[in-house]
Amino acid sequence: QQGHNCKTQSTHQERMHTSISEILKEKTLKPSRRSLPCLAQSQTHPHNLNHFLSVPLSPEPKANTNTHSVSASCTHITTPPKGTRKTFLAFCISLVDATKDQYVEEMETGAYESRTDESLLIQQKPVSRGKLEGNNAPTPSGLTFRDGKKRIDYILVYKKSSPQVEKRCTFERNLRAEGLMLEKEPSLTNNDIMFVKIHAPWDTLCKYAEQMNIRMPFRKKCYFSDWKKKTMGSRFHLRCRQVKSWLPRNPMKLDKEALPDLEETDCYTAPFSRARMHHFTINNRDSFFSNSTRSRIVHHVLQRTKYEDGKSKMGINRLLGNGTYEAAFPPHEGSYKSRHPIKTHGPQNHRHLLYERWARWGIWYKYQPLDLIRRYFGEKIGLYFAWLGWYTGMLIPAALVGLFVFLYGLFTMDSSQVSKEICEANTTIMCPMCEVNCSAWILSDSCVYAKVTHLFDNGGTVFFAIFMAIWATVFLEFWKRRRAELTYDWDLIDWEEEEEELRPQFEAKYSRKERVNPISGKPEPFQPFTDKLSRLMVSVSGIFFMISLVLTAVFAVVVFRLIAMEKFASFQWEFVKKNWQFATSGTGVCINFMIIMSLNVVYEKVAYLLTNLEHPRTESEWENSFALKMFLFQFVNLNSSTFYIAFFLGRFAGRPGDYNKLFNRWRMEECHPSGCLIDLCLQMGVIMVLKQIWNNFMELGYPLLQNWWSRRKMRRAGEQNNVEGKEQLPQWDKDWNLQPMNAHGLVDEYLEMVLQFGFTTIFVAAFPLAPLLALLNNIIEIRLDAYKFVTQWRRPMPARATDIGIWHGILEGIGVVAVITNAFVIAITSDYIPRFVYAFKYGPCVDKGYRCLKGYMNSSLSCPVLLCRYRDYREPPWSSEPYEFTLQFWHVLAARLAFIIVFEHLVFGIKTFIAHLIPDMPKDLCERMRREKYLMQEMMYEAELEHLQKERKKNGKRYHHEWP
Repeated sequence: QQGHNCKTQSTHQERMHTSISEILKEKTLKPSRRSLPCLAQSQTHPHNLNHFLSVPLSPEPKANTNTHSVSASCTHITTPPKGTRKTFLAFCISLVDATKDQYVEEMETGAYESRTDESLLIQQKPVSRGKLEGNNAPTPSGLTFRDGKKRIDYILVYKKSSPQVEKRCTFERNLRAEGLMLEKEPSLTNNDIMFVKIHAPWDTLCKYAEQMNIRMPFRKKCYFSDWKKKTMGSRFHLRCRQVKSWLPRNPMKLDKEALPDLEETDCYTAPFSRARMHHFTINNRDSFFSNSTRSRIVHHVLQRTKYEDGKSKMGINRLLGNGTYEAAFPPHEGSYKSRHPIKTHGPQNHRHLLYERWARWGIWYKYQPLDLIRRYFGEKIGLYFAWLGWYTGMLIPAALVGLFVFLYGLFTMDSSQVSKEICEANTTIMCPMCEVNCSAWILSDSCVYAKVTHLFDNGGTVFFAIFMAIWATVFLEFWKRRRAELTYDWDLIDWEEEEEELRPQFEAKYSRKERVNPISGKPEPFQPFTDKLSRLMVSVSGIFFMISLVLTAVFAVVVFRLIAMEKFASFQWEFVKKNWQFATSGTGVCINFMIIMSLNVVYEKVAYLLTNLEHPRTESEWENSFALKMFLFQFVNLNSSTFYIAFFLGRFAGRPGDYNKLFNRWRMEECHPSGCLIDLCLQMGVIMVLKQIWNNFMELGYPLLQNWWSRRKMRRAGEQNNVEGKEQLPQWDKDWNLQPMNAHGLVDEYLEMVLQFGFTTIFVAAFPLAPLLALLNNIIEIRLDAYKFVTQWRRPMPARATDIGIWHGILEGIGVVAVITNAFVIAITSDYIPRFVYAFKYGPCVDKGYRCLKGYMNSSLSCPVLLCRYRDYREPPWSSEPYEFTLQFWHVLAARLAFIIVFEHLVFGIKTFIAHLIPDMPKDLCERMRREKYLMQEMMYEAELEHLQKERKKNGKRYHHEWP
């Protein structure tokens, strides 16, 4: 009877989707029909138990099969009656413990084959992959079920020793009820690991593609040209093409012959609908849904499948958290290496192609294959690499200008009037700069410091600060245009955030409180305003607490500098004693860097807890909230000490005879006579270089070490299991031994680059080489990230996105802060304004009609009672108002305030003008989108008309058919 039922239902599914009229009349299947047809008859506990005991424990292996198919004992067990459930569960667990390594042969494969049409099964060599692999390329192992037809769309991993047997059984049974096919395999490298391979049949893909509003292609795009180009510019464009063909080839571009033909980018798309399936171009069901789309659909099902009774008991994330499963990931498309060269034999798969044309270090100067990255990893990761490439390209002019400013300071270092006066001041005695073991010193001893300061503090500093403020605006505005082109090419124009589903955690928390969605008109879980406000207040309090912790750490570094200042000044080694200021700054920077990296570990955990406490509605809201917290924490952590050196160091030191002391013990640190800018440069240079080295090691070096250790264990296990070499391992075993992607997705990748952008723009007036260091780092970062994604990480879940999220707003905020900060750095930290005031007001050349800085150093030094000088604008002790500020001090202060106001208004005005001058979307792209929207409506109308005519001919009568 069961075999007859299977055959009947298989025949019924063979008739499904054979005619358009049946597609239009098709109704949603009930859950009972989505479950196993042959096992649906077993509903009582005794019958299930007898059937379970009748299965052999050690089946004979199939011929021509290298893998041992196994399954847990819960595969064919349906829910028993309530009275016997606990007893039966205890029996199952005891039986599993007794058999240990002997597993039951998977039996649902045959049942699925009986109810699935052969036309729905995946061929062993799909058409799209056949183009890539060539005619003679073998099919990669470990990408299909044991039948060699059903494609593996997702992998679940669990330990046989895990006690969460009931949850896993219930979850897998519900996955089958949702229409997914499951098959289990043991690991060849670890006897305690079991893999669950998941395949989504055609019906399931269509059902969830319609629910998720996935856009699919339905007609080839029709390109058009403007009438002006046709009439006026045809000959001109022809001449331009001829001249361009004579020019040398651009070495940065990738060869088009090396990349596959991505046909989906040349088609119109629309949200998939089973009722309108006749509209879509379905040449081959195997290749209609791409690998990334299939993985997204399966991930959607995994996120919303229950493992226990209750609305909150659902989702693969919870099962990963409680140890039911060890990992869940989509498989890679095969190996990224090949024995044959890619130029002669072609790529084996998209992963191999990405490695050869993107991840190898030898092509660091090439453009990135963004379409292929998007196709393999999804639009979200594709947009990250597009933004990173755009940011790196825009750093080239900034790095060149910064290098020019640095070289200008280098070439004019010896001719600088201020440096000459400091180096020639052999008789100028300076006051001691500390209380204990410090003596007076000669001003000419700081000759080297004065010359180094001139490298960064010269006439080009103001110009470079203005240039970088404008550069940041141009970078963001042109990125908007680039993003618009990418969203058009990748078919993301009509994809809105409203289409994103709710997080399972949000649904579980607020399932009892619902309201009608004003857009869709459907009821959905709702978070009350009072609950949201209270959680937000707790989160904000946690943020302020962590920021106060950062400020406490900065204060501790300040105290350390004061203590180290006295220790180094009394050091026995003459070299350290002579350069005690440099030693104090250097050790302070290193201590600060260690504190920064230590606190980053704490910030990540605190930000994760605070974000989960808020219960964001969607995944994008969760990621934006988490990203904002991480940015605030790390930005304050990274820049607080820099702000202290730039704006507070030396401002509260006092004067001889009246020095300010911390805790009445340590004298406050003061700036060097050559200025505080040298300390700021040292702080930025050391932190920027050390942080980039550390990040690169953690991104690539740490996964390399972990994967090396995993490969070593694999080889040992393979020798024990008679598996020779890594090539004979199936793909799921290879992927399992790779490192998972960061739990927070791309937050860490964006955070690193955004913090670097802040360092590049905020204090660029003090360190013009920052864009050059950022450029060199990003050239390495692109290939490093590419190598990591392709070779060292498991394949991440492909996700969609229209932009870089909250990071764009953060970048705009950094641009505003950069303008204000650079204005204060030039006005307060550097000596640009004091030199400017002296040259135009107090210099000896004012009466002669030109400007000069002769005598500037002497005018900036004051005299105390003793026969030593110090850096300040104060009256001498023998004047009528001793130690009061001179008129020159007030002139310098007024000039500084005036410069800040003029600089900010000028730069903000230029930034606003440029932002309005550059449109967010190119004009030709707007016209093309409007044209294609019109053509799409016409095509939909023609397709429906053609469909109705076919129906009329088929039925032999005329009738009116409404729009389905």
